[in-house]
Amino acid sequence: MNLDGILPFARILLEKAVTDGSAAIDATVGNGHDTVFLAKLVGERGRVFGFDIQEQALTNTAVRLQEQQLNERVILFDCGHEQAAAVIPAEWQRQLKGAVFNLGYLPKGDKSIVTRPDTTISAVKQIFSMLASGGIIVLVIYHGHEEGAVEKEELIRFVERIDQQEAHVLRYEFINQLNNPPFIIAIEKR
Repeated sequence: MNLDGILPFARILLEKAVTDGSAAIDATVGNGHDTVFLAKLVGERGRVFGFDIQEQALTNTAVRLQEQQLNERVILFDCGHEQAAAVIPAEWQRQLKGAVFNLGYLPKGDKSIVTRPDTTISAVKQIFSMLASGGIIVLVIYHGHEEGAVEKEELIRFVERIDQQEAHVLRYEFINQLNNPPFIIAIEKR
C-alpha cells in the first residue's frame, strides 16, 4: 500500500514540525511508543512532556525510555493532559512544536478508563495557545467504543470552528474500512 497508515502518518506530521532542541507533548503516554519517538526528535537539548492518569501507563513509558536511554529528555506527569499549561515550565512552552494524543483507552489496559471530550478539548486549547507558529497537534481518534464515539463527535464540532486564520485543520482517514477505524485530526498553527 502506498498510502500511509494512520500511525505512520501521525509520525510524518510530527517529524515535519518537531525539531532538535524544541519541546513536544505526548498527551496520552500509554505504552510510551510516541514518547520515545518524540524524545528522539527533540534531541539532547529538547524536552518532551508526557501525561497520563494511569500508573501502569507511566511505568510502561518510564521503562521504555530507560531502555532507550532517553529518560533525561522526558518529564512524565501523573495527571491529565488538561493540566498542561499549569505544569509545563514557561521557558519550554515558548519552544513547543508538536503534540500527539491517542484518544480512547490504554491498549491492554482498563477499558473503563477513557479520554473524555471535555478534558481533551481543554488540553487542545491550552496546547494550541503554547504552540509555536508552524507547530502541530495530532489527534489520533479511536472511536470504536461508546465513549470514543461521543468524544469523536464533540472534537469534530470543536475543530470545525477553529478560525482558518489561526490554523489549518486536516482530517485523514480511510473511509471504506469497516469497524470504526481510527482517524487523524491535525491542527497546524499558522
